[in-house]
Amino acid sequence: MRYRGSIFGRLLEPINRRQFQTVVDRLDGDAYDKSFRSWDHLVALIYAQLSGNSSLRGVVTGFNANSQHHYHLGTGKLSRSTLSDANARRPIGIFAQTFAALSAMARRQLRSEGMEMVRLIDASPIPLGKVCSWATWNGRIRGMKLHVVYDPRSDVPTCVEMTAANVNDIEIGRQTPIQPATTYVFDKGYCRFDWWQKINDSKALFVTRAKTSIRLRSLRHRAIRKRNGDGFEILADDEVKLTSKGDSRLPIPLRRIKIRREKGGKITLLTNDLARSAVEIAALYKSRWQIELLFRWIKQHLDIRKFLGANDNAIRLQVLAAMIAYLLLRIAAHTNCIKMLPLRFAELVGQLLLTRRSLAAIDKPPPINPSRRKSTISPDQMELRYA
Repeated sequence: MRYRGSIFGRLLEPINRRQFQTVVDRLDGDAYDKSFRSWDHLVALIYAQLSGNSSLRGVVTGFNANSQHHYHLGTGKLSRSTLSDANARRPIGIFAQTFAALSAMARRQLRSEGMEMVRLIDASPIPLGKVCSWATWNGRIRGMKLHVVYDPRSDVPTCVEMTAANVNDIEIGRQTPIQPATTYVFDKGYCRFDWWQKINDSKALFVTRAKTSIRLRSLRHRAIRKRNGDGFEILADDEVKLTSKGDSRLPIPLRRIKIRREKGGKITLLTNDLARSAVEIAALYKSRWQIELLFRWIKQHLDIRKFLGANDNAIRLQVLAAMIAYLLLRIAAHTNCIKMLPLRFAELVGQLLLTRRSLAAIDKPPPINPSRRKSTISPDQMELRYA
């Protein structure tokens, strides 16, 4: 009978083992744990994310209970102490470069021709509580911060960075490579005039929410041909500049769009985009909530609320493993033409992770007797056979 791999094995197929080993060798990732290789470590942490295990003991027990799959996954038996030690000292760059390679693959597969390039930039706190005494307090939480650059067209994070909780969002935003002909959408936490100037000089566009402290003077009122969008109304559309000395600090064309939302009051947007309509720009800013849904989805369903270690390295590795698991699910859903909601797909994968069945038919019941050939003849039809 032809061998059929497990769902977990199918999910891991997009990771190029040769390229992965090249990264491991370059970073000397197996220097301290030769019996527990980097591949073993990656598989264990992805298994922890997809299976929903939130403790070292649970991960080790569940994985070792399915030893019949170890050979085909290219791994072996897990040890709790070995996994804990690897979490504390394995180079983060191995997981970070694996994420980058998968992100590029996902964008190529999910990209639609002719679509405008849009990137959403945002950050989300990762509370660590009192367990991690080394974590930084930022006035609200003690923990770390996850910074993400996200492609809403393909539903794929393109860049991930983790910092202490008290690091300002703009400090990481300024390090984001700027691509020409791309529109960057971000919140008012990324207010930095020199960065806006850099985006404009790179032939890119930005859309952001204005801080109340920014003083602007209207230069010209723009005609509004369409006022109503999906859940909002355009109140005003003006070309503006910063007042007094601020004008010399930002010598680029600016446009101010005032919006009334159906639920949430009025907001003011700033952009250097003079071509799109006001409704299109407002819709771009509204799409920023997709990255908020990404944060919520990852925190709730790729469990990064409980950690497999209390040190900085272990937490970073686990967050990167969660992002890798997210990309593997997106790639698998596209490859197998799965139309169900990502949440439902992730739940099914978690329940059937180590079963041997097709990903494309993950929501279908298995055949009753697959070894018996189904008859093509109607029971009401006479059949002639040789005696």
